Amino acid sequence: MLHNELQKHLPTMSEHPLIQYINNARADSMTTPQILRALVDAGWQVEEVMDEILNHAIPTYSETAPDDIHTVGHFRTKDIVTVNNVSKLYGKLRALDNVNLAIKRGSVTAILGPNGAGKTTLVRVLATLLAPDAGRATVAGFDVIRDAQALRSIIGLAGQYAAVDEILSGRENLEMVGRLYHLDKQEAEQRTDELLKQFDLDDASDRQTKTYSGGMRRRLDLAASLVIKPQILFLDEPTTGLDPRGRFELWHIIRDLVQEGTTVFLTTQYMEEADQLANQIFVMDQGRIIAQGTPDELKRQIGGDVLEVHVADSNQLNIASGLVAQFGQEQPRINNDTAIVTIPVEGGAAILADVVRQLDASGIKIRDIGLRRPSLDDVFLKLTGHAVE
Repeated sequence: MLHNELQKHLPTMSEHPLIQYINNARADSMTTPQILRALVDAGWQVEEVMDEILNHAIPTYSETAPDDIHTVGHFRTKDIVTVNNVSKLYGKLRALDNVNLAIKRGSVTAILGPNGAGKTTLVRVLATLLAPDAGRATVAGFDVIRDAQALRSIIGLAGQYAAVDEILSGRENLEMVGRLYHLDKQEAEQRTDELLKQFDLDDASDRQTKTYSGGMRRRLDLAASLVIKPQILFLDEPTTGLDPRGRFELWHIIRDLVQEGTTVFLTTQYMEEADQLANQIFVMDQGRIIAQGTPDELKRQIGGDVLEVHVADSNQLNIASGLVAQFGQEQPRINNDTAIVTIPVEGGAAILADVVRQLDASGIKIRDIGLRRPSLDDVFLKLTGHAVE
């Protein structure tokens, strides 16, 4: 077994510094994943050594390292997530269809798409909860199938719904998670105190969680996913069901986590959420990645501005749409619920006067008219032909 083979490098840690073990193992041409698997086999918690030791003691990878390496500061490091040609089938339904992506450390990456796009399936694959039918995925150098046990010790996951025990108090929930991760009693209690304060739950820490509001439960669930200080945190639609205030509070927490060095992989169907948080966005629809880029890069696909015309009489929507069509390069979009016609246009504010004259000459009454910058909603509509719902 790998652990037995490496015992010559691994005397008891009280006698031999961990960093020296790592350097010796590296000298024997061991890769980072092999070192981590050996430490896990020996009973070590991976998160105890990753940030302070591996990221500094091992500045480079071997010449045979894969191509997903990029430079961070003075060190060369791998993308923390790589997904290569991953597919997942449920009968004839392709929940994931040949998905490829890579995520850099210390970033926020958002997977944007409607319900049923495959976002949750992808998260479950990366969190080792679901095996792909084809392809390969790695997280922090660990294969999600072969190295699942070791991988679970360095990731955090918060699903769509808060997974907390309603009978236990907030404090008891967090301490239980800590003990399940093999923290001793003192460590679990100390980490619980830190998280209760960080997530503004210390005043309610001894109340049963069934008395918590939806926002408080969501914060507690997120705190539970951070008990082990994970390298990467998977958040599957974390603000679903929260009111605007709760959503903004959670965004603030996520930003703070990234500032502290955590990588966040976020799925959402809220365009504003992806726009506010993400360094990189992957647009997903029907199990496929259909576009990727920064928020600004995706918006530039629209070009120019977006003209919005709010028609006073909804019966005149189709006529208004036909009139404004001559001012853009695409077919206008009609929202029957809001009685608004939108179309990408060029020419800036000067175009407004021409549109108003054309509508007025045709007897079309409007409530409002204006130009705005393209949004991610516009991007998704252009890419898929339908809105995120």
